Amino acid sequence: MEVIGRTGNGNVSSSSSRPSSVKIGALFTYDSVIGRAAGPAIAAAVDDVNSDPSILPGTTLNFVIRDTNCSGFVGTMEALQLMENEVVAAIGPQSSGIAHVISHVVNELNVPLLSFGATDPTLTSLQYPYFLRTTQSDYYQMHAVADLVEYYGWREVIAIFVDDDYGRNGISVLGDALSKKRAKISYKAPFSPGASRSAINSLLVGANLMESRVFVVHVNPDTGLTIFSVAKSLGMTAGSYVWIATDWLPSVLDSTEPVDIDTMNLLQGVVALRHHTPDTDLKKNFISRWKNLKYKENSPSGFNSYALYAYDSVWLVAHALDALLNEGGKFTFSNDPKLHDTNGSMLNLSSLRVFDGGQQFLQTLLRMNFTGLSGEIRFDADKNLVNPAYDVLNIGGTGSRRIGYWSNYSGLSVVAPEILYTKPPNSSSNRHLYSVIWPGEITATPRGWVFPNNGMPLRIAVPNRVSYNEFVAKDKSPPGVKGYCIDVFEAAVNLLPYPVPHNYIMYGNGKRNPIYNDIVQQVALNVKHQYYVSLVGAIELCILIFNFGFQNLAVGDITIVTNRTKLVDFTQPYMESGLVVVAPVQKLKSSPWAFLKPFTIPMWLVTGGFFLFVGAVVWILEHRFNNEFRGPPSQQLVTIFCFKTLLGLDAGENTVSSLGRVVLIVWLFVVLIINSSYTASLTSILTVQQLTSQIEGIDSLISSTEPIGVQDGSFAWNYLVDELKIAESRLVKLKNMEEYSIALARGPKGGGVAAIVDELPYIELFMSKTNCEFRTVGQEFTKSGWGFAFQRDSPLAIDLSTAILQLSENGDLQKIHNKWLTYNECSMDLSPADGGGSRLSLKSFWGLFLICGIACFLALIFFFCRVCGQFRRFGSEDEESIEEIEHDTSTSGRRTLRSTSFKDLIDFIDRKEAEIKEILKRRNSDNKRPSQSSDG
Repeated sequence: MEVIGRTGNGNVSSSSSRPSSVKIGALFTYDSVIGRAAGPAIAAAVDDVNSDPSILPGTTLNFVIRDTNCSGFVGTMEALQLMENEVVAAIGPQSSGIAHVISHVVNELNVPLLSFGATDPTLTSLQYPYFLRTTQSDYYQMHAVADLVEYYGWREVIAIFVDDDYGRNGISVLGDALSKKRAKISYKAPFSPGASRSAINSLLVGANLMESRVFVVHVNPDTGLTIFSVAKSLGMTAGSYVWIATDWLPSVLDSTEPVDIDTMNLLQGVVALRHHTPDTDLKKNFISRWKNLKYKENSPSGFNSYALYAYDSVWLVAHALDALLNEGGKFTFSNDPKLHDTNGSMLNLSSLRVFDGGQQFLQTLLRMNFTGLSGEIRFDADKNLVNPAYDVLNIGGTGSRRIGYWSNYSGLSVVAPEILYTKPPNSSSNRHLYSVIWPGEITATPRGWVFPNNGMPLRIAVPNRVSYNEFVAKDKSPPGVKGYCIDVFEAAVNLLPYPVPHNYIMYGNGKRNPIYNDIVQQVALNVKHQYYVSLVGAIELCILIFNFGFQNLAVGDITIVTNRTKLVDFTQPYMESGLVVVAPVQKLKSSPWAFLKPFTIPMWLVTGGFFLFVGAVVWILEHRFNNEFRGPPSQQLVTIFCFKTLLGLDAGENTVSSLGRVVLIVWLFVVLIINSSYTASLTSILTVQQLTSQIEGIDSLISSTEPIGVQDGSFAWNYLVDELKIAESRLVKLKNMEEYSIALARGPKGGGVAAIVDELPYIELFMSKTNCEFRTVGQEFTKSGWGFAFQRDSPLAIDLSTAILQLSENGDLQKIHNKWLTYNECSMDLSPADGGGSRLSLKSFWGLFLICGIACFLALIFFFCRVCGQFRRFGSEDEESIEEIEHDTSTSGRRTLRSTSFKDLIDFIDRKEAEIKEILKRRNSDNKRPSQSSDG
């Protein structure tokens, strides 16, 4: 078949391979907000394509329109009739629900389906290979809503949505996006499509009973305004409410001409999202000619963003057809055997034919890349348009005001996304939004939640304790309770910017302290309590439990421990806490041998040894020079052991040799330091009061087999058993301070306990009440704090944490502490029974001893080297010199010097230095005399 192409720019193009016309289909609801804008846009796009000689030359683009009438059944029938026309592509539908149904039809016939209005994220699944979305997916829109919730610091939202594929799947994505921001959907309020006003009224009344005041509305454009009308009548558009609408609302407002004042009054303060399309010349030109489009003569609707997506969908098909034809693609159809075998059905399914080039055409569509009215038309790997972005609008007055943008590339910003695309991600410094005027003309950001309007004040349960009433106790005066915990709670509540009505209810039988691990667990499980039950394994707590709506809360000195943080959220700790060991103590008695305690036994032995060693070294060095270091052996031993000599204190025992003086100076330095340290340690031992206990800390307590006292109801029981593996048979429950004192005084042999393990605040109060008769031993072996326990993600927990920090910063928390918990300070640690904490050990002085030893060793080496040198000079003497030496030694009563034996060496060393020098001098004179005679 030969087809003559169209003429454009003076050129005529003809091709025998190009068809003269190609049919495309369009499916949407004529009488709808989206359809009234999409219809003229599609018709205008087809005219523009056919009048443009640069696209599809020689081929006319024809389109067939079918009205789905917002019905899945009607839409399916219309889609089947549309496919009988052998269309190569179908544009639409606008409804996600109808798109799900029609996608099965196009899958069978291999006809691409390009939807400009079906935003359900699940349509991009592999189940629908021929579905192609030419608008933005709600996947991105719901992440934009989640970023808004996080930006304003809200933790819970209420979702109002139409209960169809579009609404359910969009809200499902919103829940996942919020969970990544540590927020959640606290209540879902679905309604059926086409629900009556009374049904919507009942729905909003139920939602208004919830504590969250952040409402996300995700509905169809044609029914969404009814929700705001009902909310207005219920007073839900006043201050403290937050309304976030998805893109359906801007679509309604943009398409309404002129502006309806009554409608705008319903929407004051609403924040909405609108598809972002860049302000290009193409877009401006299209908007300027919108009013003159001949297809809008009977349409009362104005322009909205879906018109741009519908217009670009036609051009996307045209570009893909042109590319496919240029590649030699064929547009042929063939019969489907499945549709011919209808088992006698009257449906004319045999008229439906399969598009043979459907798969090739789909791939061509996916690789298209051009700029349309809505921006860049290009698909990613998930068949979604690239660079999804939304305008963030604040509705007020008679219109809307753009307060920022959101894009998948840069998040929230006041800078247009197309500008940020040119910058590296996360590089923008404008990650914020402009100010918002909220419902009720409020400029301050609403906190996003209130106490439900059910007329019930908070029910606060207070434990009826039998000990430590300073923390919490029953009181005859209002409000019925008193104590440190109550004052902290009341002070924190008074700092909140909203009232918190509450009543206190005593919890417990008053005969024993309640146990609260199960209470914390039941707070997490949302269980209401109105009576006392025995619970296992919790801290001795001042517990305040109250219920509002569906939430329980525990307030008091609840210890923040790991197993509890897995169940509930805690506020900022308002008191530091931790487990300590308290034990009975006694004063150490004075001992006549106290003077030995400053040094350890090794220190005494080494010091004594060095006294003898240094004395011997000094004797060796002084023996040849100093007459006071000579004499009979008994006298020499006395000299070595003489204390005065060693200390150099006797004026009659002066060192003469240089080496001896060096060694003595070093030793005096060592003695000075040791003496000073000994004096200081002995003074501390004799003057500082020493206390002793058989238990030195948690380690010695674990290794022993003696009983351990634990406060009744304390989490310490579980900690000792589960974490430290202490047998339960060793643990003894104690109810009050009197039992503490009795058990510790009796001791393990008298039926009491060796020590008590409890939290530091209780122990400080206990020791003060007992006049410091008992003390803590060892270190605090756990670190924790007291806080208020809330159900997960409770907004009140954040506000109370902020209030507690304010109390701490302005000093009010310390004032409350001083009011209830003033006590005498007790020393919190003990000296060991043997005084080992103040004894001096060898490791503190081994460096001094090392220096002294090295000095002695070097002095001895130098001394012996010098003596050996002198001795060698005598070894070469002749017989005459030897006889002279022997004669001299006989007159002095000394032994004869031998030149070669060790005995001779010892005898030589024993000689006085002066005698050796005299002999050497005399020998030198005798050696010179013969030579002088011969010269004469």
